[in-house]
Amino acid sequence: MKIIGLTGSIGMGKSTTAAMFREAGIPVYDADAAVHDLYDEGGAAVGPVGEAFPGVIKDGRVDREELRKRVLGQPDELKRLNAIVHPLVGLDRVGFLKQAEADGCDWVVFDVPLLFETGGHANVDAVVVVSAPPQMQRERVLARPGMTPERLDAILAQQMADAEKRARAHYVVDTGRGLEAAREQVAAIVTELRKGA
Repeated sequence: MKIIGLTGSIGMGKSTTAAMFREAGIPVYDADAAVHDLYDEGGAAVGPVGEAFPGVIKDGRVDREELRKRVLGQPDELKRLNAIVHPLVGLDRVGFLKQAEADGCDWVVFDVPLLFETGGHANVDAVVVVSAPPQMQRERVLARPGMTPERLDAILAQQMADAEKRARAHYVVDTGRGLEAAREQVAAIVTELRKGA
């Protein structure tokens, strides 16, 4: 079984592209969804995150907005948080892989927003970067509730530049050309990967 690393900066259309890989019959491990589960009531990260960042637990779950305020633009705090969360996500991902192997899958997708930034690209067989023109990216993100230009800039400052991600990718899906064009690109990637495997 081989692994596709799917990544892209905020607002590039990565979640939509991940859904296209699912439609093509390839299981997708969503790292963000795993973190949501870990932060939810009864999640394995609630206790340790609450100890490390007092005041971020509300109603038995991690208040993501409060936690974001504590770590955004604070590299040391972000590093401390990642040291708690990344090993827990890793355990969850192992379970996903075991299930995919049992199901006889030839390929799986790891949907990881910070794949390059965390060094995760070294552990996959191919990297697909989802991209779009910068102006389209800003419009998409600023349309989200509660998003501000300042917050977007702070998020982008923590992410590798899109041009560098594209340069390091095996494949690029350009979502700036519309959904059907993106779907065709994903289908072509899946066909090529399966032939190459």
